[in-house]
Amino acid sequence: MSDYVIETHRLTKQYNNGAGCRNISLSVPRGTVFGFLGPNGAGKSTFVRTLLGLLVPTDGTGHILGAPIGSVKSRENVGYLPELFRYPEWLTGRQLLETHAGLCGLARDERKKRIPFLLDRVGLSGRGEEKIRGYSKGMQQRIGLACALLSNPDVVFLDEPTSALDPIGRREVRELMNELRNEGKTVFLNSHLLSEVESVCDYIAIIHKGELIVQGEWRKLSAVKAQVEIALAPHADGLWESLAPIVVKAEPIRKEDDRSYWLVTLSDERDIPVLIHRLSEAGISLYHVIPRIPRLEDVFMYWVSRKESESFDVDYR
Repeated sequence: MSDYVIETHRLTKQYNNGAGCRNISLSVPRGTVFGFLGPNGAGKSTFVRTLLGLLVPTDGTGHILGAPIGSVKSRENVGYLPELFRYPEWLTGRQLLETHAGLCGLARDERKKRIPFLLDRVGLSGRGEEKIRGYSKGMQQRIGLACALLSNPDVVFLDEPTSALDPIGRREVRELMNELRNEGKTVFLNSHLLSEVESVCDYIAIIHKGELIVQGEWRKLSAVKAQVEIALAPHADGLWESLAPIVVKAEPIRKEDDRSYWLVTLSDERDIPVLIHRLSEAGISLYHVIPRIPRLEDVFMYWVSRKESESFDVDYR
C-alpha cells in the first residue's frame, strides 16, 4: 500500500482561453490534512475537478488510492464538498442525506445509524427535518459536509468548506478536519484562507497562475528566512552594519525605557548563537532574543514572489 493517497504527474487541464492548471505533479501523504493554496482564479478548483473525473485532463496522469483518475474505482472511497453547490430546496436535510445514501449504496440499517450521527457531527442535530429552503448559508454548508462524509470515505475533498460559516462554524470545521485526520483519513483542503490552512494543515502545495510553485511540510516550508526579535540596551550607530554578513536586515520595532526592540533578519538560523555572542563581546546588554516563526501569509508571498522573479530572469537573447 502506497504512502500516498493522491499522486499526479504533470496533470494538465487547459481551456481555450489559457485558464486552468498545467503540469501539476503532486503527492499527498496518507492520514494528513493537505492544504492546496492559491488566489482566486489560480486553477485550484479546476485541478480538483480533474482529479475527481468531473473534467477530462488535457495531459498528464493521476491516481487516487491507486486507481487511475476518471475511473469509477478512483471515486469509490472519496467524499467531495464542492465550492459552489445547490441542493433541492424542497427536501429536508434528512431526505437529502437519504438520497445521497442511496446513491452511495448504503444499506438501510447503516443509514439509520449514519445519518443521525452525521447531523450531530456537523452541528445540525435537531434540524434534519427542516426543509433546505429554510437553511442559512452556514447550515447549507454543514449539510454539504455531511453529504461528503456520508460514505465514511478514506479521502475527503473540501473546496472552500468554511466560505459561508461564521467564526464558530469555521472553528468547528477545523476541529472536524483534525478528527478525520486522527481517524486515519486524508483531507484535501482547497482554500485561499491562509489562516485556516495554517491552523490545521500538515502539508501544503501552492499554485499560482495555474502552475505548482512548491509543496511539502508547511512548517519546513515556513523556514524561508531566519528572524529574531531582540531587545537590547542603547548602542552606537552602525552596530548592525558591523555585524554583516550574518545580519541581513534590522528593523526597529519600538522603544521602552532604556531598551530598544528590533526585528533582525539573519542569513541563516544557525547564526542566532553567533549574533548573541558577537553582541555580548561588544558589551551590549541583551534583554531577550525570541525567534520569529513566519506566518503562512509570509511563506505564501515568499514563494509566489520567488516564482515571479524567476520568470523575469529568463534570458530571451
